[in-house]
Amino acid sequence: MGSADSKLNFRKAVIQLTTKTQPVEATDDAFWDQFWADTATSVQDVFALVPAAEIRAVREESPSNLATLCYKAVEKLVQGAESGCHSEKEKQIVLNCSRLLTRVLPYIFEDPDWRGFFWSTVPGAGRGGQGEDDDENARPLAESLLLAIADLLFCPDFTVQSHRRSTVDSAEDVHSLDSCEYIWEAGVGFAHSPQPNYIHDVNRMELLKLLLTCFSEAMYLPPAPDSGSTNPWVQFFCSTENRHALPLFTSLLNTVCAYDPVGYGIPYNHLLFSDYREPLVEEAAQVLIVTLDHDSATSTSPTVDGTTTGTAMDDADPPGPENLFVNYLSRIHREEDFQFILKGIARLLSNPLLQTYLPNSTKKIQFHQELLVLFWKLCDFNKKFLFFVLKSSDVLDILVPTLYFLNDARADQSRVGLMHIGVFILLLLSGERNFGVRLNKPYSVRVPMDIPVFTGTHADLLIVVFHKIITSGHQRLQPLFDCLLTIVVNVSPYLKSLSMVAANKLLHLLEAFSTTWFLFSAAQNHHLVFFLLEAFNNIIQYQFDGNSNLVYAIIRKRSVFHQLANLPTDPPAIHKALQRRRRTAEPLSRTGSQEGASMEGSHPAAPAEPGTLKTSLVATPGIDKLTEKSQVSEDGTLRSLEPTSQQSSADGSPTAEEPGQAWREQRRLSSASASGQWSPTSEWVLSWKSKLPLQTIMRLLQVLVPQVEKICIDKGLTDESEILRFLQHGTLVGLLPVPHPILIRKYQANSGTAMWFRTYMWGVIYLRNVDPPVWYDTDVKLFEIQRV
Repeated sequence: MGSADSKLNFRKAVIQLTTKTQPVEATDDAFWDQFWADTATSVQDVFALVPAAEIRAVREESPSNLATLCYKAVEKLVQGAESGCHSEKEKQIVLNCSRLLTRVLPYIFEDPDWRGFFWSTVPGAGRGGQGEDDDENARPLAESLLLAIADLLFCPDFTVQSHRRSTVDSAEDVHSLDSCEYIWEAGVGFAHSPQPNYIHDVNRMELLKLLLTCFSEAMYLPPAPDSGSTNPWVQFFCSTENRHALPLFTSLLNTVCAYDPVGYGIPYNHLLFSDYREPLVEEAAQVLIVTLDHDSATSTSPTVDGTTTGTAMDDADPPGPENLFVNYLSRIHREEDFQFILKGIARLLSNPLLQTYLPNSTKKIQFHQELLVLFWKLCDFNKKFLFFVLKSSDVLDILVPTLYFLNDARADQSRVGLMHIGVFILLLLSGERNFGVRLNKPYSVRVPMDIPVFTGTHADLLIVVFHKIITSGHQRLQPLFDCLLTIVVNVSPYLKSLSMVAANKLLHLLEAFSTTWFLFSAAQNHHLVFFLLEAFNNIIQYQFDGNSNLVYAIIRKRSVFHQLANLPTDPPAIHKALQRRRRTAEPLSRTGSQEGASMEGSHPAAPAEPGTLKTSLVATPGIDKLTEKSQVSEDGTLRSLEPTSQQSSADGSPTAEEPGQAWREQRRLSSASASGQWSPTSEWVLSWKSKLPLQTIMRLLQVLVPQVEKICIDKGLTDESEILRFLQHGTLVGLLPVPHPILIRKYQANSGTAMWFRTYMWGVIYLRNVDPPVWYDTDVKLFEIQRV
């Protein structure tokens, strides 16, 4: 039958479904077969021929027809899985049912009355006349559907290469088949790389799209703050009920990490033939991150030193049913597996940068947001992986693309979510000493980025990009400033020598953040000054020798520190500073002439195109909720400070003192600011001004400024290289206050970020699935869709 005819028949059947007043019997196969048996419709056809309005009409006016349609389509998938899909006709039926369910499910989920439908059993709804009510038949529809999809994803000659010479397979073989021998790609725990097969990839993709649609019920529930709510679809699919859980997890992970968009190493190869692997890899990445959506804050047991014991799932009694995908991820431990995963993710994250560097040389992938979520999950659930990443300079292959995305997206409000996840990843990494140490590696790769040219290390790159985000990013990034500066503080004790460009950028930030009107205009703004001072103190106390550029920049900008020390606290001065605010622009727009020329070949970060869709995000927790303070002991180990500050002065003993302690108390004083009406008082300014950690810098200025001035007068110098040479050989041994203990603010898992990740991840998946537009124009509740 021609495809035009089959489309017509299919369309007729859809119309009959909405117009028939009497419910159609489940046993009326002649009627139901029109939807899947005689047709060869693509998924795009199904979306075009089954309009949203008609699905909703059936749902409202002929609910039993919709119920039967779903039930019959699931039954066909179950039959296909049972029989092993040997004939072309069976394969076609499975694909058609799969497309139809992908189309219909979101409309089931958007209606609260229907949401439980798939979790009910369908009693005696014409079980093909078997008449046996055994346990298998009593499964809820959702479980039958998920198990059928799992079986179909390892179906020889349909989604995997058959290992058999002959095709005399009987139905039992489907159940005895060891799917671990059919893993889709070599990599973790599997050495054999099957022949690429276009048809198998396409079939897998269709089934994965259906699976993702099943999981998307989460999009139709509003974000709940205490949401430890597990997604029942994911929970069942990742449970021991699914005998293919391990091979499927491995297949998805390996398919993503083994993908090389360059095309067998030949540049421009993708222009010669279309890459059918990419859509599968994208779909695999999306299914993987959704199955790993698990609140680790509720499922790890911290030990004494603040790290978690063993794997994330080692608890004797894990809360809630165990998610095997999370479990497998947390148990990966072989070095070569870590290497394979890290190399694969780094290769794919760097792909858009290569693209910018050698235009069109490789296929430009678009799923970097999914990859960042996957990388986050790996680090969050598998501490051994995190330590592996930081063990060598390979971590820089993650850092550079992350900074590239942050810099590129900074002006685009539709990519605020991408900015957050990039910063979260860097915050997580910065909690480990090794990350700071790795940043000292010289930065020589010249990725074209719209930042000043500098010669220096990866630390300089990080600071220059952060400065650019803060001074020229979208205004909605302001909540991230705390996070960005926390990262700088965390790495500061390890930075051996900052470039002059980076040193000037840090001082420019201090200058902008310490203007009186900025300090007095919001209850939390002074924290930014505390962070910067803490970073300067760390560098001076622990890395003075190599940091003459920073010391010189501090001397040149010494007036900023004197102004901070003499900050006015009387009401008239506060009032006057706030008046000034109304007249001046944003403090950070005055980047001054010190912006160097941008790198060759770079494009300025552009705002979103008008009309771009974006999804809303829930608020992220404040930095004090996001992190836990730890002190670095002499031997380099970390000691958590959190418990001590709660037990604090019950016995009158002081808590672990620290320069930035002020801002914890601050949260209390300033909670009023959340309600909108807040105004600074003299007591408030005094409460934190007295805690500004200025002693070290004031002492440095006191010792060095007269010496530098003397050189300039004696030698008539105006040349900064001479002064730098003098500072390089200078020493402050014995002149500075005793070094303070290094404080690290480590990211700690919490349900606030778990909720944020869920919203962000589903928002990305919603916007990325446009062909076919699976969820478009359905009534999602997890986020709002807005036009920029």
